[in-house]
This record gives sequence, structure tokens and C-alpha cells, in this order.
Amino acid sequence: MLAVVALALSVAIFATWAILDRLIDDRIDAEFGNEAEKLRRYAATAVDARDVDTLLADYLSYNPPDEWETFFTIVDGRPHKVTGVPPPARLDTDDALVARLGRATEPVSGETESAAGTVRYAVIPVEVTGDARRGQLVIAVFYDHYRDEVLDAMRVLALASLASLVLAGAAGWFVAGRVLTPVRLVRQTAERISDSSDLTRRLDVPGDDDVSALAGTFNRMLDRLEQAFAVQRDFVDDAGHELRTPITVIRGHLELMGDDPDDRAETLALVTDELDRMNRMVDDLLTLAKAEQPGFLDVEVVELADLTVSVVAKARALGERRWRVDEVAEARVLADRQRLTQALMQLAANAVRHTAADGRITVGSAVQDGAVRLWVRDDGPGVPIADRERIFRRFVRAGGRTGAHEGAGLGLAIVRSIAEAHGGVVAVEDAPGGGARFVITIPMREVR
Repeated sequence: MLAVVALALSVAIFATWAILDRLIDDRIDAEFGNEAEKLRRYAATAVDARDVDTLLADYLSYNPPDEWETFFTIVDGRPHKVTGVPPPARLDTDDALVARLGRATEPVSGETESAAGTVRYAVIPVEVTGDARRGQLVIAVFYDHYRDEVLDAMRVLALASLASLVLAGAAGWFVAGRVLTPVRLVRQTAERISDSSDLTRRLDVPGDDDVSALAGTFNRMLDRLEQAFAVQRDFVDDAGHELRTPITVIRGHLELMGDDPDDRAETLALVTDELDRMNRMVDDLLTLAKAEQPGFLDVEVVELADLTVSVVAKARALGERRWRVDEVAEARVLADRQRLTQALMQLAANAVRHTAADGRITVGSAVQDGAVRLWVRDDGPGVPIADRERIFRRFVRAGGRTGAHEGAGLGLAIVRSIAEAHGGVVAVEDAPGGGARFVITIPMREVR
């Protein structure tokens, strides 16, 4: 990058030098033309100048030269007069130059060398009526002195450019170090994670610039990866732990199965039942795994009254109970209707397992304190206070009326995952008159 900047500065300096050098030439050409015009105007008004000598001498006294200029005159091929201001170098003493310039019969310009360096000159022939002699006004500009001024300016420009380049390089190195430090941290952290599979590492980059935002994005990505790996690990652990038993049961019965048709039929029924249980368990584990991922919910407008009534209608197929609608909320909310139905059906199935054949199960909904409350209430034995948190964990079974081995202990864990996906919670409490009431509470996101 510095090389590119240095090249750009070099090109700029060279272009500046070329432009200034051209401006010097233009300035000198303009000066020659200006002096020629002043001589013409003076000659037109000089009524006392009866000969060439007088005209040229009077003009030199009338028009002094500018800095780094000198004027001298030639009459009949010999030096005549020179300005009173001492020039950097005398040109009128150069006989060869004087002889050559004294032969000019029309304006000419050129260059010559002197003790003061290169000199650009212009020769203006002068004639006076009645005087047969020829005269010339020589305007000499010491070109190198003009160029020295430009060279001094270019040296200052070059030194300033060099100093700016050094300062820019130092500043760029410092800023680049500050800017690239977080990027380097990201790379080093990614390498350490790749080497150790430790997803708990995070970047600490203070500030609110783009690099800090990059570090924040990287940390959020690590959060998602850590969560995804945790879900995957839990799924593998849970599946390995819970599926080992039915697989062992199936293997044992298949190994002991004889040729007797009744024995084979009994073993086949047992194996089929275990396979069905494994299938349900895998489906539940997949549901729990999906609950931890984005896109688990398909949010839509949900009529709470319609949801409540439809759950009761569907739950009647779960068992012969006295199904009732407890309370209905007349409200519309943004939620996933299918997931809420799934959660309430899980709670209803749980209530069936813990109530008698003539038991009473009610489903209700309400809006209280800016939150939606959905519940399933039964008149079973209730849940002991010590178990009210534990039963929502995975593979925790509570003994029901239909047997302790009914289900895999994932139903209530699924209910909790659905509630948490909606930003809510699920809890169990004592129902009025006895039994248990499972309540799902989610934030009220009303439809406008």
C-alpha cells in the first residue's frame, strides 16, 4: 500500500515539475512579448529621440529590468548600453554573441550559456527615421535562476511528501494493528476451537465499530454452535440411554424365540410393541431437538376460543373421561397453533394416565396480566410439591393409573420446550377441589 502511495506521490511531483517548468517558459515568452510592446509604445511617444543611440539609451533609463533579467543594446554590431542594475553575468562582453545578435533584422529569440547558467534572450531590431544605423534591444532572462526557484519548491514538496508518507505509514501501521487485533483474535479463537472443540471461548472486543460488531457476530455464532452441539450431544446421550433397553429386550426375546407358533406370535407382538415405543421415543427426541433450533415455531393468528374447544374435541379420543371446557378467552394472539395444540394434547394425555375412567378433565384459556394462560385440569391424585419441577425433565416418569412404564418420560419435557419457544413457561399447581392443573403461560402478542 505504501508503495502505491509512494508511486502516486512520485507521479504527482513529476507532473507538478513538468507543469511549473512549462509555466516558466510561458512566463518568459510573455515577458518577451510584453517588453517588445513597451518598446513600441515608448518609441511612438519619444519625440526627442532623433537617432538610435538616444532612443535606446532613453528606453534603458526609462524601463528597468525585473529580477533575474538584464537589458543591453547594440548599435551597428557593437555593444552600446547596458542597464544600471548589475546582472548575474555580463552578456554584452561576449563579442561572438554580440556580433551574432547585431545582425538581426527582425525579432528573434534563443538560448545561450553564460557564467550564470542558461540564458534565454530575445532581440528586437530598432530603426529611427533619418538614422541609417541599425540598433537592437536585447532582453536576457537568466533561466536557471527561475528554475532554481522551482527546484527549491519541488525539494520542499518532495520532503513534505516523504514526511507525509512516513507519517502515513506509521499511522497506518498503528491503526492497522489496532483494527486487525480483533480480527487476529477471531482467527486465533477459531484455531483454538478447531484444535480443542471448546465452544465456550468468547471474544472481548470493546467499542462500537465494525470490528467490534464482527466480534459480537462471531460470539453469537459461537452461542448458536454451542447450543446446537449441546442439543446434539443431549440427543445422542438420551437416545443411547433410552433406546438401549428396548433393543436389549428385543434382542433377548429374538434369541430365545423358539419354533412354537404361539411362542413366535407372542414374541412378535412384544417386539412390535417395543419397536412402536422406540419409534415414539425417537419422534419425541427429534421434537425436543428441533425445539432448540430456529424455525421451530410457525407463527400465525390463533383464536384462543377455537383452540380451546378444538383441543377438547380431539382429546376425547384419548380416553373415556368427562371432558369439559373450563373457561374460554375471546382473544386473538400470534402463536404456533399446531405446537400449542401439541402441548395441550400432551397435557391431556398425561391427565388421562392419572385419572380414573370416570374422571373429570377440563381445558381452559384466559388472558390475565398481559399474558395468555392455557391449562389442563384433572381430578387425579395431583403432583407432590417435591416433584413439580422434576417431572418436566427428560425421561422422568411419574406413576400413573395405567402403569409406571407408560410413555418414555418425554411428554412434559416437550410441553416445556414448546412453552419456552413461545417465550413462556409451564408449571403445575393444585387444582381447586383436588387434582392437578398444568398451566402454560406465554406473553400476549395481540393481533392488531
